[in-house]
Amino acid sequence: MAQDDGQELYFRLRENGATVFHLAPSGRENRLDMAPIASVNLRNGEIKRQGGHNLSPEESDQIRAWIEARTALVARREIDDILRTVEHLNLTAHWVQTRASADDLAAVTDQLLLAMHDLRNVLVRKLSERLIADDAELQASEVESADD
Repeated sequence: MAQDDGQELYFRLRENGATVFHLAPSGRENRLDMAPIASVNLRNGEIKRQGGHNLSPEESDQIRAWIEARTALVARREIDDILRTVEHLNLTAHWVQTRASADDLAAVTDQLLLAMHDLRNVLVRKLSERLIADDAELQASEVESADD
């Protein structure tokens, strides 16, 4: 929930964004009414109003703040997932070396080797691209320095 200037919004997460609800207390039996007011797409930052609701400037600001915070959280989690993958690879290596049976290895070896081969190819290509870009940038700065 987000609260700003008395406005309460609830963000129901979905695959790549959220549905945004305006929360309003209902007098009867302490109920809370949830009215959908917008949908958010994190991939492109698009905010679509729903149900004919015109977003107030405060609601728009809250939604944009949520998009920024959620995007940062997703990015942190993505890096954390990759680091956990490295840990799992290390644990897998230990499992293969110490506990895996021949049947266990027969069940996973091809998939592991293909996945690791694919990952290595992508990493090497990305590293090469980065080194080439860094080299081009260095050469450009050397040319600028020579011109001075």
